Amino acid sequence: MRGVILAAGQGQRLRPDTDRLPKTLLPVAGTETILDTIVRGLAEVGVTDIAVTVGHAAEKIREHAPELESRYGVQVTIVENDKPHWNNAYSLWTARERYEGGAILVNGDTVHPASIERRLLAAAEDDPRLLLALDDHKQLTDEAMKVRIGEHGVELIHKQQPIAAAAGEYIGVSLIPAGIAEELTKALEATFTRDSTLYYEDAFQLLAEAGRIGTVSTGPVAWTEVDDHADWAVAREIAELAERSRRHSAERAERSGQQSAEAL
Repeated sequence: MRGVILAAGQGQRLRPDTDRLPKTLLPVAGTETILDTIVRGLAEVGVTDIAVTVGHAAEKIREHAPELESRYGVQVTIVENDKPHWNNAYSLWTARERYEGGAILVNGDTVHPASIERRLLAAAEDDPRLLLALDDHKQLTDEAMKVRIGEHGVELIHKQQPIAAAAGEYIGVSLIPAGIAEELTKALEATFTRDSTLYYEDAFQLLAEAGRIGTVSTGPVAWTEVDDHADWAVAREIAELAERSRRHSAERAERSGQQSAEAL
């Protein structure tokens, strides 16, 4: 299982901070960026072969890749998106060779805990469909990527649908099984050929209509998609809380180890 992170977008609503920087490299906790939190989470669940699609300010991610590899023990492959002004249906298609054997897909602007990847991997052991991480706990908004579920799985994934009919929000993390990779590639190509402004979720919709997409609940966890400066502030709060929790856990483990040594 590989990881695929989409990080080619321009982040226009975060200007001027993203004039010369991909939004995935915005800092959220000390020296950690959004991209760091994603890579850390993938590494925690054993996904260490990671592809990152790049476009806007691509050189910044190339420069940061060796640090990601040394910090988290991963291998990073850079995938060039030659049309970053197109939407992310094309961006995901450029990584088709990286997800063909199965992959966890993560939007490069999503801050979330690794528990979500764990849930997806566990569900995939028994479910062969493409699986969406679905927040079915939070209150939905018009801007949310809403998901409607029917008898055979996901029926509709689109922002423009009634909130009352939706089961939850797709958070930008999914699991692409190897058995569906070729179908997805064809759906992505059909989608961006029809309209270069479309999202990969529009390609997912084609698979949903064939009964090929399921969902996995995120549980009641803190996460955010970073589209604007208000989102970035929320992302910093989430990442800083997670970092404090890791420090406290490490300190407890160290004290426990010292006490065990003293008892011997």
